[in-house]
Amino acid sequence: MIDTARARADTPGCTQVIHFHHSGAALMPAPVLTAVKQHLDLEASIGGYEAAEQAVDKIENTYHAIARLLNCSPDEIAVVENATVAWDMAFYGLAQAFRPGDRLLTVMAEYASNYIALLQVARHTGVKIEVVPNDIYGQLDVQALERMLDERVRLISVTHVPTNGGLVNPAAAVGRVARKYGIPYLLDACQSAGQMPLDVEALGCDMLSATGRKFLRGPRGTGFLYVRRSLLESIEPPFLDLHSACWTGPDSYQIRADARRFESWESCLAAQIGLGVAIDYALSWGLDDIYKYIQVLADALRRRLSELPGVTVRDLGKEKCGIVTFTHTRRRPAEIRTALARQRINVGLSQRSATLLDMEDRGLPELVRCPVHYYNTEDELERLLEALAAL
Repeated sequence: MIDTARARADTPGCTQVIHFHHSGAALMPAPVLTAVKQHLDLEASIGGYEAAEQAVDKIENTYHAIARLLNCSPDEIAVVENATVAWDMAFYGLAQAFRPGDRLLTVMAEYASNYIALLQVARHTGVKIEVVPNDIYGQLDVQALERMLDERVRLISVTHVPTNGGLVNPAAAVGRVARKYGIPYLLDACQSAGQMPLDVEALGCDMLSATGRKFLRGPRGTGFLYVRRSLLESIEPPFLDLHSACWTGPDSYQIRADARRFESWESCLAAQIGLGVAIDYALSWGLDDIYKYIQVLADALRRRLSELPGVTVRDLGKEKCGIVTFTHTRRRPAEIRTALARQRINVGLSQRSATLLDMEDRGLPELVRCPVHYYNTEDELERLLEALAAL
């Protein structure tokens, strides 16, 4: 069970705002803030390199925390600046081996940054991008995916939870298909990490990218990449430096053997330490309990929103998570966000360009996005609904 009162007591921002913007950036808990500030203070006091030497155990803890979160080994983890960098390092590493006629399979709800990368590589290499159709629930059709597979498919790229709604794609079912046919499987877990359990063995993904700032409640400027050990040696990072490789001679270098080959030398260590603390904090609550609470609260919000005149809930999927989206017949999403902000209620927007294929298919230019988290309460839902009813 989630002790919401304790979660809120640990979250300074709860005294300032009602926050339904976790798909953008969640409110950090006090232990994360403390960890980040302490390391910054240490850097200011004794110097950045010296502070890093003193904080080795805290820095290493982040790798172990991510490994516990994903059920993998710390040597399969790279810590990077954000989820896009994580996804790009895996994808562009794979792309060096793509050839004209190769096929890349993706989903209707693929995120803009990922799809732009697919388009760039397709333009330069001649590979073909193909979109797996949705099933009757609006999620990736696993049977259709399997029918599309042949020896030319070089990658299956899936966004687990899209940025524009509560849909949860059947990631584990995709993993079973990918393993059956031996096709690399890249899972974007940017919106799922921190709100639901993620076990890379159960999911069957070969690579997984995620961010720290969303449902994990970590600092901005943090992300991570998982790469299955059996695949590591076959993916050369798109760029290297003295951290990801060793300069062994005038004409030679050696890429490091673990997933840190996808990192670069310089990073914000205070934020990296904060990410590890945020993940430990989430694990202390239990991801199963977090997800159960989120789903109950999100289902209640969808039900209550549907009762408001002019409001249409837009979430797809057989399984729905904590991201709740809607439109209003009389108010544009940007107007709603501005009106709610005046009452210190934070919501987000999801625009057409962020998930172009899905939004165009549904004829939606923009959505209000108001995901819930385990430190939100039913009283906060009431405040949100009252404010919307008064618009």
